[in-house]
Amino acid sequence: MNDPHRNSGAAAFADRRDSACDDAELLRRISKGDEDAMAAFYREHGKVVLAQVLLVTGERVLAEEIVQDTMLAVWRGAASFRGESSVRSWVIAIARRQTRDRLRGRALRVVDDAFLADQPSSNPGPEVMALDRAKLAEVKGAIQGLASAHRELLGLVFGSGLSLREAADVLEIPVGTVKSPYPRHVPR
Repeated sequence: MNDPHRNSGAAAFADRRDSACDDAELLRRISKGDEDAMAAFYREHGKVVLAQVLLVTGERVLAEEIVQDTMLAVWRGAASFRGESSVRSWVIAIARRQTRDRLRGRALRVVDDAFLADQPSSNPGPEVMALDRAKLAEVKGAIQGLASAHRELLGLVFGSGLSLREAADVLEIPVGTVKSPYPRHVPR
């Protein structure tokens, strides 16, 4: 921990963060105990994982604890990443399992307007601008009327940027169920 050269590799690695293969490289380094790689991994994926967990828990402190548990699981299990999915969907799947385990037996919070309004945004994206011009009240009402599993799916695809295949893998359901207009079964 007191190595004066410890951070020298971090700056060089940060300059190379330009593709998905860097995530796999981070996991390789994490599996060898590289704390700088773990810090970079957290910076890259922590906010997205926190946002996804917050959608399900609705409690910031609990969500932060789950993210910490998730990152600890990444630290311990980085070598288990087989590359069959994106690193982002892999870490979100870990977070989802951590959330499910933590909430077992508890009722899930329904995401409401107040919760969504309190979510930070660095810059409004085109989706936000389009929704502002649309009938926002109708959209919010429709989202509120969705079952928790459907809101979670929307969060994975639109909030976390996962593909339908990745969302299906995270939810452990067939991709056809994700694509259907009325998915009947999304296991918890």
